[in-house]
Amino acid sequence: MKVGIMQPYFMPYIGYFQLMNFCDKLVVYDNIQFTKKGWIKKNKYLCEGKEKVFSLQIKNDSSKLNIDERFLANSCMQQNKKILRSIESCYRKAPFFDQTFKVLQECFLSEQDNLFDFIFNSILVLADHMDINTHILKSSSIGANHQLKKQDRVIDLCLSMNAKTYINLSGGMELYSRDAFKDNNIDLIFMECINSKYDQNVDKFIERLSIIDMLMFVPMEEIKNLYLRDFKLI
Repeated sequence: MKVGIMQPYFMPYIGYFQLMNFCDKLVVYDNIQFTKKGWIKKNKYLCEGKEKVFSLQIKNDSSKLNIDERFLANSCMQQNKKILRSIESCYRKAPFFDQTFKVLQECFLSEQDNLFDFIFNSILVLADHMDINTHILKSSSIGANHQLKKQDRVIDLCLSMNAKTYINLSGGMELYSRDAFKDNNIDLIFMECINSKYDQNVDKFIERLSIIDMLMFVPMEEIKNLYLRDFKLI
């Protein structure tokens, strides 16, 4: 069984879904500490030929709280509607705007006020939209030692699920030791997204945008049959 473990990212790029699609199970961390750094609550889309960042508004709280202990700000829904209006303005002429915008509304306008639940809902909605049938589960639902850190925690989660292979995106190559996984009878494999280009109707292709951009410009069958498989294993 192939297992991947990821943080909950809101509207992530295609590499997140390539990993999801390749694995038998994808574990999404809910009981790890939230950090403002990275792409948990923000991402970027294409607007007038340039990348534009959007972000979920969250309530001020202790920096020591886990992701599943953080909540959206009261103003978040109003802000999300504003983001959707901007996306609509930027993409309304895109070939697959209508079907994509309906999915985005389901994600951005979810009534969940818990940060993790809000993002997790969007992950499930997008997976369903792309016909990804991987079993997606929360880390807290697994009977593992959640006090462990970093590599030890990943290995313990894999052992708890009887995983034979652990897949990680190539950005984490310096974080893990193949020997440590091998000592626990687990194969460690890294996945590198090839980032194939597609027509964005701009002069210069902009890479690593939110999945929003690809859904707007690429036919779903092409995403499923080409782009979800467009990676190499290391």
